[in-house]
Amino acid sequence: MDKDFVVFSQNLAHNLIELRQRRNLTQDSLAKLVGLPRSTIANLESGEGNPSLTNLARLSAALHIPIDKLLTPQTIVCKLMSAEDIPVQVRSQGAVQIFKLLPDALPNMNIERIEIEEGAQMKGTPHASGTKEYFHCIQGEMTVVVLGQSYVVKKGDVLAFPGEVNHIYSNKSKTKAIGVSIVVLTPIGV
Repeated sequence: MDKDFVVFSQNLAHNLIELRQRRNLTQDSLAKLVGLPRSTIANLESGEGNPSLTNLARLSAALHIPIDKLLTPQTIVCKLMSAEDIPVQVRSQGAVQIFKLLPDALPNMNIERIEIEEGAQMKGTPHASGTKEYFHCIQGEMTVVVLGQSYVVKKGDVLAFPGEVNHIYSNKSKTKAIGVSIVVLTPIGV
């Protein structure tokens, strides 16, 4: 048997099982979705099958992935950023630090850790119309003022508010306050 064929068959078997289980599908339900007999799915998952290009195309369409993802080994891309490599923006004469927590730019999303020293405050930046902002306090407490309305966000609390409006983060306590801000921007053209 051809060595390349064995590798592709093993990759297909592993990937097909993984994708099917991740989607909570049985062999029977995947077979129905693809329009193949269950025995064909079982044969492919055993590594013994030799699928036609048509069957690979059907599987790829049903699972919403490119054909090559069925045949190539899975690669896991992880990125560990050390604390000293996380970009930090300093505001309010050093009393506020904003840590950019996403190592890769994600469209329409921003996640930051905000640290505010006691007695300090920071004006938030209003975002595009339709933006949602979620603030989770992880240490101390922060007062978030949204359009003049004050919300005291204590450790463990989450405040959801429209990110398009004026807002201010302030720490009125006697210790440093830390929170995580998640901003979900409205996609352009929506």
